[in-house]
Amino acid sequence: MTNEEILKRAQDYIAQEKDERFANEVKELVAKEDYKELEDRFYRTLEFGTGGLRGVMGGGTNRMNTLEINLATQGLANYLIKAMPEKAKAGTLSAVVAYDSRLNSDVFGEATALIFAANGIKAYLFSGLRPTPELSYAIRKLGADTGVVVTASHNPRMYNGYKAYWNDGAQVIEPHDVGIIEEVNKVTSVKTMTRLEAIESEKLVIIDKVIDEPFWEMCKKELFRPDLIKERAKDVKIVYTPLHGTGGMHVTKVLGDLGLNVISVPEQIEPDGNFPTVVKPNPEEKPALTLAVELAKKENASCVMATDPDADRFGTAFPDKDGNWVLLSGNQMGALLMDYILLSRKEFGTMPSNPTVIRSIVTSPFGDYICKAYGAEMMECLTGFKWIAAVEADFEAKGTKNYVFGLEESYGYKVEKDVMDKDGVSAAAMCAEMTMYWASQGKSILEHLDDLYKEHGFFEDRAISQEFLGSTGVETMKGIMAKLRTEGLKTLAGKRVEKIRDVQESVEYDPANPAAKTPYGLPKSNVLQFFLEGGTIISARPSGTEPKIKFYVNSRTPVNGGDLAAAKKESAALCDAIEADIKNILANA
Repeated sequence: MTNEEILKRAQDYIAQEKDERFANEVKELVAKEDYKELEDRFYRTLEFGTGGLRGVMGGGTNRMNTLEINLATQGLANYLIKAMPEKAKAGTLSAVVAYDSRLNSDVFGEATALIFAANGIKAYLFSGLRPTPELSYAIRKLGADTGVVVTASHNPRMYNGYKAYWNDGAQVIEPHDVGIIEEVNKVTSVKTMTRLEAIESEKLVIIDKVIDEPFWEMCKKELFRPDLIKERAKDVKIVYTPLHGTGGMHVTKVLGDLGLNVISVPEQIEPDGNFPTVVKPNPEEKPALTLAVELAKKENASCVMATDPDADRFGTAFPDKDGNWVLLSGNQMGALLMDYILLSRKEFGTMPSNPTVIRSIVTSPFGDYICKAYGAEMMECLTGFKWIAAVEADFEAKGTKNYVFGLEESYGYKVEKDVMDKDGVSAAAMCAEMTMYWASQGKSILEHLDDLYKEHGFFEDRAISQEFLGSTGVETMKGIMAKLRTEGLKTLAGKRVEKIRDVQESVEYDPANPAAKTPYGLPKSNVLQFFLEGGTIISARPSGTEPKIKFYVNSRTPVNGGDLAAAKKESAALCDAIEADIKNILANA
């Protein structure tokens, strides 16, 4: 882009942006003639993707700001009116809006609600921050037609985002996602009104207790052993951190109602979009749990629990027999919760016919073995809980299978049916009960995890990623995926690749005979999977929310003669070799 093109885009943006904070940022850059920074802010328009928006906050078309929020919401409103013309004509369309603790989330949330209201769509808005799973729950509870949550989930503090939901309480998928994107791209003007006008016209309704209280009850009613909880609640001490996010009022409330001894990390309990104690407010990241683990050691706690800023992700840590604290991966906790739910349903006679668990294709196949042991089926779907929700909805529509649990490796779990997204609040309650159950059996969570490994094999999972920033980053990532797709991989870590699955092309094939392709039936997505001899799976996909390519390694090593230590050593050597090969591929991109 030339400086003149950049300047033209900047001036157009300034003319449209009504939020002076963001407009003034760009004005200052123009005055300083900082064309390098201006180019980064204007070389593209932040794309409204299949799940919504996410980006660094600031002035510019390649930033999250009030203008981008306004355009997205007007496009969503336009699509909703076209998709439901009878309700639009009757004036009965409605939407729910929630927002998290991030900077500007409250501003973006209210702007969204007021645009819905100005378009004749009744907007239900919480008076303060709320978790993403509660937004999904509220859509279903209120019978709303759409919903939006303003959040960037676990991203660093400079990010914010916007996720769009449909009337089933799940994030939008096709055909609605494509239709909304088309409408967003056509927006030339935005309708809005003042908060007072919206309230007086009864197009803006503030909701809190009407959703909060039933949401809390829903989280508790999913549990299996209320008597055990009453008996042993005081024996379990939980250290919890919401990482400055929305989980504080919900997790502490639900666990407190159960009588559990919950100690919140004082430095992290208050909502704060600056996230002053962490670099990334992500329970997947070990440093984010440092303060919680330190407090747990001091308090001699039973476990550590953490949720991300919008409380849809759930992380944990437990002490081993030597007093060292172990952070469980998303795959490990998912396997434990799955095992506990299936065990409990079997014990209490509540296992439905055709019980089915749903996992994303990059989640460990550990759960597949657990399902088989209980006579349940595992189904795969694309990455992202909207796809887990879509498969569950398909079960309901066809009546062929019954959903019992959903999980993905990125610390996402869904133990209930009333929320059509991952839910860290319900997961925390189920995890607390599970911890008490295994304690009543004379085992720790980590000891039971080892039992599962001895029964099904040791599973090791690694995530390897690399960022590609700036205007050339997207093209670099496209080039890597294109090269992997055209050249393939015949070996990794000295292991032969027995099968390649190309989800984008909906095919599977042996790289030794690439012409003989067989169909593979998932929606198209830019994902490649390499199945090695011995059962290890490597998946490659560009992130949908960050400028990075991610490689997921899922390995399985048999535990011969119960020698778990030997299996772990063998697995580590294999994963180290695979990781070295992947890093070499990225270095030569």
